[in-house]
Amino acid sequence: MTDNTDTTAATPADAKPAKQPRKTAATRARKGAKAKKAQAEMLEPRASIASEPVTTTHLEAPAKTNADLLARRQAAVPRGVASAAPVFADRAENAEVWDVEGKRYIDFAGGIAVLNTGHRHPKVIEAAKAQEDRFTHTSFQVMPYEPYIALAEKLNALAPGDFAKKSIFFTTGAEAVENAVKIARTATGRTGVIAFTGGYHGRTHLTLGMTGKISPYKKNFGPFPADIFRVPFPHEHQGISVAQSIQALETLFLTDAQPDRVAAIILEPVLGEGGYHPVPAELWHELRRICDQHGILLIADEVQSGFGRTGRWFAIEHSGVAPDLITCAKSMAGGYPLSGVIGRADVMDAVEPGGLGGTYGGNPVACAAALAAIEAIETEGLLARSEAIGQHMRARFAEIGARSAPYRLWDIRGLGGMLAVELVSDFETGTPDAALTKLVVAKALEKGLVLLPCGMHGNAIRVMVPLTASDAIIEEGLAIFEAALAEAVAEQIQAAA
Repeated sequence: MTDNTDTTAATPADAKPAKQPRKTAATRARKGAKAKKAQAEMLEPRASIASEPVTTTHLEAPAKTNADLLARRQAAVPRGVASAAPVFADRAENAEVWDVEGKRYIDFAGGIAVLNTGHRHPKVIEAAKAQEDRFTHTSFQVMPYEPYIALAEKLNALAPGDFAKKSIFFTTGAEAVENAVKIARTATGRTGVIAFTGGYHGRTHLTLGMTGKISPYKKNFGPFPADIFRVPFPHEHQGISVAQSIQALETLFLTDAQPDRVAAIILEPVLGEGGYHPVPAELWHELRRICDQHGILLIADEVQSGFGRTGRWFAIEHSGVAPDLITCAKSMAGGYPLSGVIGRADVMDAVEPGGLGGTYGGNPVACAAALAAIEAIETEGLLARSEAIGQHMRARFAEIGARSAPYRLWDIRGLGGMLAVELVSDFETGTPDAALTKLVVAKALEKGLVLLPCGMHGNAIRVMVPLTASDAIIEEGLAIFEAALAEAVAEQIQAAA
């Protein structure tokens, strides 16, 4: 054990330093040899240092609580980044999460549709660890690597469209969308972009400009970039048909957006933050026709709807239309940060070398994880599983709506396993009930189910349960939802009495 007691004798303040003997050549040579030896020892593997016995004192860390971490979060993290749940994750497996206090939750949020293959899928973890053992970063722009190329080849083969394709990778969904617009503008020599009401495309300034929902994403962040135009999304319950949306687009061409100056039309195949409304196939076909007529590129924003969420690799496949560009992210890498743009090879090659990229874009660990996640979707039949989950949940939500809270579940919609239920206060008028939705989400969390709201009025609850979740886990989650809904409705009725 090392003794840290200072045994050096005190020196009087007025004492003169002792005269040092003159160094001889032999002395200098000995010191030089010792210095070289010490330097060589420093360059030896760290294992030789670790092999020496070291005595340390280990103090047991105090148990963490959600309340303690919440207080630390409020002190250290700005309130602008909101958290849906006031509980803190400690570990997770497939469709289950445990908080720092040991409470178990069923995860119907999936990290906002990032975990189609579940938390910590064995194939994804194995592939990521294997890549970490080789290297974690070089930057593809400095020294490229095979996982990036292999993933691009895979996506080019999976994406719809009977034409040559190329892919590029970034880190976030917003980066993918922004770069898709950059590519479209370069390829066409135009600047205009047309988006739809209710669409969500990211949090960068350009993608916020395209996002069709103010609160909370765009609030107080303007002004936004120019040459971005908006068309109403077809919404059956709001009386907006596909024909009316197309008419609004044609009117836009006459009034504000000169068609030969429009680079791209962008649309999510299923609105995400906008309420999980699927795009009617008729609209996709009309947009394809109009884009071909005017030389405009069609972009499918598949950041949330891609990689099996709807029962297809990409949700636009349900329509039979092939877009010119596809943006992807979220479930592509099974929980690792990765995004990309897949597109027509001639369009993708329009940008000069060096015009696209990003230091972390296409990280090798994330690319390896993505290849494994895609393999898991293929080998475990998760596309068919998504369809089965969707059919089962639609039926169960209809039962729950009729039994627990009659006339409160106004709409059950979606594609495959990408579903939403909309809550209203009046079934005849369809008046949105955001307060009830918020209460249901809170009560579900108390009972051990993680849910997330969405929609223009905040009155829809979306389902993004991992496609790897067992039937038993899904049933348990639905039972919790039913109990939370019934309890929230009863509480609301009692408060109004």
